[in-house]
Amino acid sequence: MGKILLFSESEETKNKFDKLLAEKYFNYFVCASQYELPDLIEKERPDIYIIDAKISDCDIKQIIKDIKNSNENTQVLLYSDGKVEDNELFININGYIFKDFSDNMILCAINSALKTKSRFDKLVLRNTDMAESLYRLNVLYNTSSQFAGTLDTKKLLTYMIEGLDKSLSFDLACTISFGFENEPVLIVDSLYDISEELMNAIKLRAVLNYKGLFESKKIPFEIDDRNLKIVKNIKNPHEKFSFAVFQYDNIFAPIDLGDQFFGCIEIFKNKAFTSDDAAYFQTIVRQVSLPLKSAGLYKEIIQKNIKLERLESLKSNFTSIVSHELRTPLTPLNNALSILSNGMCGDLNENGIKFLNMAKRNVKNLTSIINDLLDFNKIEAGKMVFKYKPMNIHSVIENVKNNFDSVAKEHKIILSADEQLNLPEIFADSQRLEQILTNLISNAIKFTPENKHIVIKSELKNAKDIKPCKYFEEDMKTMEGNYVIVSVSDEGIGMKDENILKAFEMFSQIENPLTRKVGGTGLGLTIVKQLVKAHKGVIWCTSEENKGSTFYFAIPAGYEHAEGKTVQKELI
Repeated sequence: MGKILLFSESEETKNKFDKLLAEKYFNYFVCASQYELPDLIEKERPDIYIIDAKISDCDIKQIIKDIKNSNENTQVLLYSDGKVEDNELFININGYIFKDFSDNMILCAINSALKTKSRFDKLVLRNTDMAESLYRLNVLYNTSSQFAGTLDTKKLLTYMIEGLDKSLSFDLACTISFGFENEPVLIVDSLYDISEELMNAIKLRAVLNYKGLFESKKIPFEIDDRNLKIVKNIKNPHEKFSFAVFQYDNIFAPIDLGDQFFGCIEIFKNKAFTSDDAAYFQTIVRQVSLPLKSAGLYKEIIQKNIKLERLESLKSNFTSIVSHELRTPLTPLNNALSILSNGMCGDLNENGIKFLNMAKRNVKNLTSIINDLLDFNKIEAGKMVFKYKPMNIHSVIENVKNNFDSVAKEHKIILSADEQLNLPEIFADSQRLEQILTNLISNAIKFTPENKHIVIKSELKNAKDIKPCKYFEEDMKTMEGNYVIVSVSDEGIGMKDENILKAFEMFSQIENPLTRKVGGTGLGLTIVKQLVKAHKGVIWCTSEENKGSTFYFAIPAGYEHAEGKTVQKELI
């Protein structure tokens, strides 16, 4: 039954409602003084007010306004003889009870008002629940956005705790984390300050809760409450919690993702948590787990990258130092061999000449290896110098072929050139193009038997007419416009299909008896690929085992690149 307050100074009216309402078990109060009314409103909070319109020396309109201000859902019924002339009263009252109403009609009016009040209360409750749900959803959305925006473990835990505080208004939160720093940490977020004795109890409880999660299973991280590091965040340091905080309602959950464990959290609140509170708590805690995993992986990647950078730096320095240290004694050694071969120290017999030539070949090979190492080091460090200018590929092919004519004859190999006439100029570094072609011809001679052919070919082709090689399709997709293509074809040992790409890898050599015989660093084609790439070009090859290989490199023809920018601008 609802609470009903009658505001009247008429004994007749009081007696009438006393008898009527007492019989029907209404929670019923009477007030005859305007000065007592506010206390009764505050203390009893009635559901229905029956206001006597004929009460003297009272501002009825103001009384009704005050009642409505205290609770706008409260029902106000005006008790009148039927003559209400003040229109302002109609604004705030919910109904009338006239003096000539029968008892049943009065009870009907009161019951109707009670039902209306009950419906309003339910509606308000639903609206309140909806508003709270919307607020929590908004907090959840913002917290999720914050989770997605960082890979910092400390921030992730802070966002989780802030999200729980905003939506659940906890008094105390205790979070054990294993990714906060390099050691386990207990993060305590508290409404009030905590004494040393209480903090020791909180630490012990947190550790026991953590260990209780695993029971007979292996504990991921061993921790001890005596040396567990504490991080405290106190909202109101002027007041202190007592041990009574352990009597508060609490919720506990692990922070994990499958078999990966990141910590655990327990929150306390002086008021009881609802089932919705518990569900929301679990949602937030689950949501932080995946970002914590990502943060851990990111941290590992950063640490590994630092190690790799150190190793790379050590490798680069080592390569540079060794190369320079090897190069230094080679100069006087080469000079000494030149002096001996020129006969300046006397004539040599047949065996002496044989050994001298062997020494000169090995010095030349060692010089080539050192140059490869130094070039590779420069390319990796981005310190390779290029001098681009307009040039014709014919001069490059002619110079390199002339340099290799005697070497080819020595190996009994036929070296020839098949060049397309009137090729357009390219914008390139002639010295680096000679280095590219030198490497390709040198490799061809190494792997070509006696009495076989090596052909250097040049031609102009549009990218549309170049047949993509299946192993180099990705690189060749970027080709547009005209290209000057240079190829070196041999009739050597060739390669298996699966070894074609491996030939371009660093320090890689295809396993066969001839490879072991000729040796080398395995950097030649790696360097060639980088030099071609620096010219906005593409390199590829075709090969068939025991039949030979053809290596191609293509350099953009003319000065204009397909995207409208000049090659010169892009390279310089």
